[in-house]
Amino acid sequence: LKRRHERRAAGSKARRYRERFSKMTTVMVDNYDSFTYNVYQYLCELGADVYVARNDKITVEEIKKMNPKNIVISPGPGSPKDAGVSMDVIKAFAGKVPILGICLGHQSIYEVFGGSVVVSGEIWHGKTSQMHHDGKGLYVGIPSPFKATRYHSLVGDPSSLPSELLVTCKTDNGLIQGVRHKTLPIYGVQYHPESCISEHGKKLLGNFLAIKM
Repeated sequence: LKRRHERRAAGSKARRYRERFSKMTTVMVDNYDSFTYNVYQYLCELGADVYVARNDKITVEEIKKMNPKNIVISPGPGSPKDAGVSMDVIKAFAGKVPILGICLGHQSIYEVFGGSVVVSGEIWHGKTSQMHHDGKGLYVGIPSPFKATRYHSLVGDPSSLPSELLVTCKTDNGLIQGVRHKTLPIYGVQYHPESCISEHGKKLLGNFLAIKM
């Protein structure tokens, strides 16, 4: 009887898990950043059902069980090596679901595909720049340039641009502020679209949510 009860309990737990995540649309890996829930708020306002998990509190296998529609890798302090499971998530889900990396998430994408993230020589924390973009992917319907808020001192090294990535956005002086994969729905933005000072941030996130495999 005890074993039968344990099996029933396990089955009930599995059913509740499937029901909870069968409607999941977006999994966001939180890199311990104060802006994570700004991103969350925008995504929810745009209609996404978002599950947030910190980068050391979830595994790739757990995310696979959630069967997400898309994945967001949040901003965060430090460099990609400090981003917990983020890079493993990008590797595991590349080509399976759309992926968006913001700030540290963008840098993680850059390194996953073989690029180097280096000190930019500039420290931008809460400052704005004009963003010049290619009008494709995330940037459909967004004017170029537009104003966006930056919080970073590291940047993707253009001399190490991975062959699989395209630069989609730059500052006035040519610093890389956005990339996308040439064939897969993987996108990175160095700036913070979720900042209240950034222009067209919700439109950009809405464009991401609309991307299909």
